Amino acid sequence: MKPDIHPAYRPVVFRDRAGDFAFLTRSTATSQKTVVWEDGITYPVIDVEISSASHPFYTGSARVVDTAGRVERFRRRYGGHEAARW
Repeated sequence: MKPDIHPAYRPVVFRDRAGDFAFLTRSTATSQKTVVWEDGITYPVIDVEISSASHPFYTGSARVVDTAGRVERFRRRYGGHEAARW
C-alpha cells in the first residue's frame, strides 16, 4: 500500500437506536460523536437506522407473502370464464 493516501482505519462503535444494540468494529468511517464503550475507552459512534437487531428478516417479524392466496383470489375474481383455463 502507498503511504499517506488511505484513510485512518480505527475502532468505531456502530449503534442501532431502534434495536438498542451496539457493536465495536474497525472502520474508516468518521464521526464527531463519541461514546464510552464497555472497556472504558472512548470511541467514535455512528448511529445507524437498521441493523441485524432491528431488521425484520433477522428478528423473525418479517411477513410471509401468501402467493397461493393471491392466486386463488385472482381466480375467484377473474376466473369465472370457461375460456380461461388454468
